Amino acid sequence: MNKTAIVTGASNGIGRAIAKAFAAAYYNVVLADIDQENGLELQDQLLEQGYTAEFIQCDVSEPDSINSLIAESVKTYGGIDILINNAGISEFISPDEMDVETWDKIINTNLRPAFLLTRSAAASMKKRGGGSVVNIASTRAQMSEKNFEAYAASKGGLLALTHAMALSYSEHNINVNCISPGWIHTGDYEKLRDIDHQQHPSNRVGKPEDVARACLFLTDGENDFINGENLVIDGGMTRKMIYEH
Repeated sequence: MNKTAIVTGASNGIGRAIAKAFAAAYYNVVLADIDQENGLELQDQLLEQGYTAEFIQCDVSEPDSINSLIAESVKTYGGIDILINNAGISEFISPDEMDVETWDKIINTNLRPAFLLTRSAAASMKKRGGGSVVNIASTRAQMSEKNFEAYAASKGGLLALTHAMALSYSEHNINVNCISPGWIHTGDYEKLRDIDHQQHPSNRVGKPEDVARACLFLTDGENDFINGENLVIDGGMTRKMIYEH
């Protein structure tokens, strides 16, 4: 019996690459996203390739929508083995101009759903004898540029949530880890400049597939000794001293 993986924010960008990777690894993949058009297009694409996938429209900022996602996933596939908390939004807004509504929108899309989804999915994972959760954070959790307070706070919260939930669910064989991507280009890779690549110690800008492969690694049952960790995937940028000369 194939295992089942839920990927939030699966319709585009990093989430789309993650969903494709799990499908190619013969998981039943639940494509969860508010973007129905691109989600259904990806579902059809995967089905045509002989994989198992189902799009379920979900607004992760709404707890009722989260509950429906988990219930429908369990009903369709019998249970949940993997959860990738990838959905997120960002906005550049001065802290002096940030209103409470926008702050709450970002926190309630990027951070709160990871807690609610993990808690709901864990109920199914316990019945399956264990499972694995990966939270997609960001290098902006530990470094910043101006006017990114809400996003940075939400991603920093994911780092803390990761190790807290790893301990809380350890007795149930549920691993919880985190990935912090750096610059992962989701547009036309060929339009990037030489300097964009050369500034990275790895000599290239990241691709969504870099994150997808890491998700497969962290959720592999043979790698269950990795737990509560944050894997930085940024081509070495956060290890690089940068001074203006």
